[in-house]
This record gives sequence, structure tokens and C-alpha cells, in this order.
Amino acid sequence: MISQWQLRAAFAARLSDMYGREVPAYTTLVDVSRRVNEDVLRARGADAERLGSVGRVTAERHGAIRVGTPGELGQVARIFGALGMCPVGFYDLREAAASAVPVVSTAFRPVEGEELARNPFRVFTSLLTPADPRFFDADLRARLETFLAGRELFPPELLALADRAAAGRELPDDDAERFLHLAVAAFELSTEPVDKAWYATLERVSAVAADIGGVRSTHINHLTPRVLDIDELYRRMADRGIEMIDTIQGPPDWQGPDLLLRQTSFRALAEPRAMRTPDGTVTSGALRVRFGEVEARGIAVTRNGRALYDRLLDLVDQQAARHPGLDRAACARTVWAAHVPATERELAAQGLAYFTYQVASDRPRDGRRPPAGIAELLRQGWVRAEPLVYEDFLPRSAAGIFQSNLSGEGSRNDEQEGAAYDSGWLSGALGRDVLDPYALYEQQQNRSIAQVARELGLDGELG
Repeated sequence: MISQWQLRAAFAARLSDMYGREVPAYTTLVDVSRRVNEDVLRARGADAERLGSVGRVTAERHGAIRVGTPGELGQVARIFGALGMCPVGFYDLREAAASAVPVVSTAFRPVEGEELARNPFRVFTSLLTPADPRFFDADLRARLETFLAGRELFPPELLALADRAAAGRELPDDDAERFLHLAVAAFELSTEPVDKAWYATLERVSAVAADIGGVRSTHINHLTPRVLDIDELYRRMADRGIEMIDTIQGPPDWQGPDLLLRQTSFRALAEPRAMRTPDGTVTSGALRVRFGEVEARGIAVTRNGRALYDRLLDLVDQQAARHPGLDRAACARTVWAAHVPATERELAAQGLAYFTYQVASDRPRDGRRPPAGIAELLRQGWVRAEPLVYEDFLPRSAAGIFQSNLSGEGSRNDEQEGAAYDSGWLSGALGRDVLDPYALYEQQQNRSIAQVARELGLDGELG
């Protein structure tokens, strides 16, 4: 029998192999990431593995896919449910993007610490929003919804196997092999000719809308390795002549603890596609929709930590608006140095980031009663804190990656009121709860604090 985590690991590996064949620059990205990780490990030793073993980091991937309807999204949830992956977080890229990106998103991932350690594969999944009149007028919405209703992304056999794997948390060897074959094939780039006129109609609204609703299939949009030094990765890729987007999205490179998520990518490549013209002729064309993203993960922040991050983004935006030509990266480093605690201990003490806590082996043993407070226990050496890795995403960063790889700005009518989509709506569309990432981190942290309290005889005194 093949367990869910083994299915997840095998799917991630096979998807990576497939995507490398389709987008050779991705293989280069993976190779450069591996070499950077090896170099960082040699230079920094154990400290390089503060946020996960180098084995986990090097094997780690997140994928990105796009679908068109709530029904398709529900089917995606069944496939990833077979792999032990749950929908976590709600991301509204319509509001985060300056250009037209008419999608809302969630991320499917494992949620238990043990499962994340085994294989942390995650898939950022975006859903088109045809009901938003800022992007689609009534006629185009009707045409788009009719087109989407007439396609089948996932074969019934795949969905049936997925349901069996989710229910039993495993599959027999032969069924597992069939499931993996069908699941990987579902995300391959289709060779079916693209309706050129229909694709162009949607592309005038948004290249993202065309990528989702202009074809009769879906595909992996990008597959992302994790790297320990994203700035060095960026330099090495550029040195190889691979065109990178202009910036690294997310927090700045600074001297304090790594927080949240930093991302960048190489630019979307022109890929040959067969195009069907209105008279039925099939011609050769090219589309730029897929790119190579890479990420560096930091420490998960609390709600207060996230509020601080958002305030600092606003500060940098304000300074950039006042001073055209400002070195934004340098400005961000200065702002962070002035407002963000420079040590993990201070992040923990101020409740800005999530940690798990363990009783220290060299704690005081002179008969003193330990203090009743996690911050003081940490300060006096009674406990040690291990940072929790940020497993999720930042909507502004995701939108920045999307925007950087679009061929045009698209169109958005801001005189119209946007359609309401939120986490509750998405849960209904999925037929299962979209989980709150903050609650997941807090549960991990609280379990560790409860264990510390039991060991130190402080039950009821640590919160």
C-alpha cells in the first residue's frame, strides 16, 4: 500500500520531471538552486538548516495551477485531498494587483508538522472570477461560462481514485501508479489547437483570464524550488543569461531574521502552440504563460507580525512615491532595520512570530521555581525556541510575480463594483473549509507551550 505522503512525494517528483521536459529552463533553475543550497550549507553549517533540513529544502516544491469554475476547483480539492493536502488561506489577487488579474486563490498543502517534514509539497490554486463586472461584461461572462461548462479537466477515473485515496489514506500499488499517471497527465500542456480569436478576446481583459478560459485544459503554470539564498540565486541565473523579472518580491534582504516569503522568477517564455484561426486553419503560434519561480522561506509571523509587515510595505510605498528613482530595496532594508526586531528572541517576546518551545537541557537546576511566562522562560534559559517555517503565501507578492510575467496590463473597469468573494464563499465552492493559516501555526505553538508547562509543573500558568 502507498500512503498519502508517499503519493504526495511521488506526485511532486513526477510533476517536476514533467515540467522540466516541457520547460528546460526550469531544470536549470532547480540545478542552480541545489548548488546554491550546497554552498550555503558549507558556509553556514547547522545555521543554514534553522528553517528545515537541507534535504527538505532541496526536495521542496510548490506548484501553481489555474481553473475556471467552482466545480473544477472542487475536483482539484479531491485530487489534492488524495495527497493529504488541505486548502489553506484565501488570497484575492484582484485587489493585490495593479494590472488585471481576475482570480482569487487558495493553497493546498499538508497541515500537520509531521506531514510537512515528510514532504511539504503545496499548490497555489487560482480560480477565475467571471462574475466580477470590472473585468467581464454580461455578454463576455455568458460566453466564458458557457465555454468553461463545456470542458472536462479531470477524467472520472482520476477523481474516483482520488476519492478512494482520501477515504482510505492510501492506495494499493497498482492503483497508486494509475492515479499518479492520470494526475500528472492532467497538468501537462495540451497539444490541442487554441482558438486564436477566443483567446485574443480574453487576453484583452487579462492574460491570466486567457490562460484559464481560453483553452480546454489546465496545466502547471509554474513549479517552484526553495533556495537558501535567493539573492545569490538571482545573480547566478542572470549570469547564465536567463532573463529574470526586475525584483525579488516580499521582505528585503537584511541583517535580521528571515520572515515570511521572498520570491522571484525568470520571465515567461514564448512556447510554441498550435492556433486555430476562424476559418478552421491550424497555424503555428506562441504563448507566454509559464515561468520559473523560486522562493526562500522565512519564519511564520503572527497576525500582529503580518500587520507590521503590511505597515512597512506602506511606508516603503510612500517613500517611493515621494522620491522617484529611489532605490526601493535599500529603502526597504532601512525601514526594516528601524522597525523589525533584530533577533528571534525579541520576535518571540513581542508576539510577532511563531515558534515551538522545548524545555532546555541546560536549564537552571538550583531549585528555583521557573517563571510563569514564555518570554521570561526564554530569557532566563529555561526553554529554547525553534521558529516555525512560513508555509503559505503573500497576495501582493503573488500578484507581483503574475504581473511581471504578463505581456500586457489588460483592462479593468473600476467604475463597476467588484463581485464579493471571500474565504467563506471559497469554502462553499470547495465543499470543504478553507483553513486559517494563523490558526494552524498557533495550534503548533500552543501544543509545544502546553508540553513545556507539563514538564516544568506550570500547568495553567502559561498561555
